[in-house]
Amino acid sequence: MKSFFSRLLLSVCLLSAFIVPSASFAADLSITATSVVPSSAAVIRNATAGAAITAGKLVYKSATDGKLYLADGDSGTSAVRDCVGIAVVSAAIGAPCYFVIEDPALVIGATVANGTIYGLSATAGGIAPSADFTTGWYVTVVAVGTSTTTVSFRAKGIRTGTAL
Repeated sequence: MKSFFSRLLLSVCLLSAFIVPSASFAADLSITATSVVPSSAAVIRNATAGAAITAGKLVYKSATDGKLYLADGDSGTSAVRDCVGIAVVSAAIGAPCYFVIEDPALVIGATVANGTIYGLSATAGGIAPSADFTTGWYVTVVAVGTSTTTVSFRAKGIRTGTAL
């Protein structure tokens, strides 16, 4: 009887491998806002927040009002996909928001993988590993992991300009 159940369990496992697709996406980086720390080599800018912005979120600058908003990798509007930096402080609407445009050693406030490429997510302000880039996303590479906590960041990273 034990052999029967063992074979049944093995059969169910093998069958599920063919029935259930194996697309396993990693989630956006889970960034702790208080742990985002630019290095001494960071290039930092500031602007007024047009929306509530949390440290660790990718931002774009509106051409209409010059304020910062959360960038979005699957937006149909190119300006919203034009990431100008990563917020290094949290800011309320109308408050000054400091953001990094380039940093070779940004402590991102999340666990990252050395050598992994990261880009603008389809979640507003989010950062996703390149393995998650999928149909409908406009790819903008913004960082590469350099350790388990640090990335080399550049806002005006590599863009394809077209959706996948």
